[in-house]
Amino acid sequence: MLSIFVLIVDAIATLLGGALLLRFWMQAIRVRPPSSVAQFTFQLSDWLVRPLRRIVPGVGGYDWASLIGAFLIVMLATSVMFIAGWPAQMVLLMALQRFLQWILYGFMALLVVEAIFSWVNPHAPLAPFVRALNEPILNPIRRVVPLVGSLDLSLLVALILLQIAQLLLGMLFSAH
Repeated sequence: MLSIFVLIVDAIATLLGGALLLRFWMQAIRVRPPSSVAQFTFQLSDWLVRPLRRIVPGVGGYDWASLIGAFLIVMLATSVMFIAGWPAQMVLLMALQRFLQWILYGFMALLVVEAIFSWVNPHAPLAPFVRALNEPILNPIRRVVPLVGSLDLSLLVALILLQIAQLLLGMLFSAH
């Protein structure tokens, strides 16, 4: 029964955490979302972000309340492991690892969505939004990786680099 409970908690936490991380990223890179995305993201996360903003104001142009909210969600989801008998410090380390994994997986998902848009329908209404979210990741790579014919390999290189980061993260946390 505990594994079913963990599955449900993880699914809800991933949805909420993803919305909070997306909210942070959109604000950090100054991308205006389409109304459907904005409505979904804000309705899903306002209940946590608004109270957190009273405690943690935006500093340096960043929505720290959204980022901290995402970490609190992953902490809450990971605390289920504490119920299963894990020591508190292990739960904190695991929450930090999962939080960083969520960020990396979020970037990977955005890159995959952009690839799908480019193959299926590059003029889809959400395509420019997703492209804008990926620009900060892809632009530095595009300066280093040249076009091969007319093929832009920066997306593939970014995915490989994010997977390497995932592996390094796993190695770092498995050493503890």
